[in-house]
Amino acid sequence: MSRNFTAARLLVATAVAGLALAGCASGADTAAPGATGSGSSSAVKQGTQNEADITFAQGMIPHHRQAVEMAELAAGRSENPKVLDLSTRIGAAQGPEIETMTRWLQAWGAEVPAEGDLDGMGGVKDGGMGGMMTPEQMQGLEQATAAAFDRMFLEMMVEHHRSAVGMAQVELAEGADPAALELAQTIIDTQRAEITEMETLLTQV
Repeated sequence: MSRNFTAARLLVATAVAGLALAGCASGADTAAPGATGSGSSSAVKQGTQNEADITFAQGMIPHHRQAVEMAELAAGRSENPKVLDLSTRIGAAQGPEIETMTRWLQAWGAEVPAEGDLDGMGGVKDGGMGGMMTPEQMQGLEQATAAAFDRMFLEMMVEHHRSAVGMAQVELAEGADPAALELAQTIIDTQRAEITEMETLLTQV
């Protein structure tokens, strides 16, 4: 009777130990480098990117930075609630996208464009992805106020958005990373809608 009880205890202990080891293995799998949580659309997996993905991120980061800079100018210059609302939405959308693409480049071991680098590691020039405002245009926007600012801002941002859509279309055609492709589609959808909105606003200012 005692021997049977001891044997049963040993079997239970062995089973518990086995379950504990399985749990540790499962935890190690979920914490493995490169693993992503479910529903995380901004995460990238190592090895899924190609050169087009890197060029896309390196070109879009400075492009977004300039759009955010333009949007921030509106707060002290525009008196149009619709323009102010649009500029706020642009900054709120593109700021986090800059952070996301920066993390991608770091994960890929690729260089992140420095602040003030408007060429995006050569991506804008060499890839034909233009649409960046010149220093003179930015200075003119900074000096404008009221309705003059609104018109200049909208005209410049329409051009800026069109070039971003073009860059995103190149990524869809040539990229490989699923998260980068998803962001490219988001940029196309969002900025096309904003272009339509801005073209309507241009008839009202």
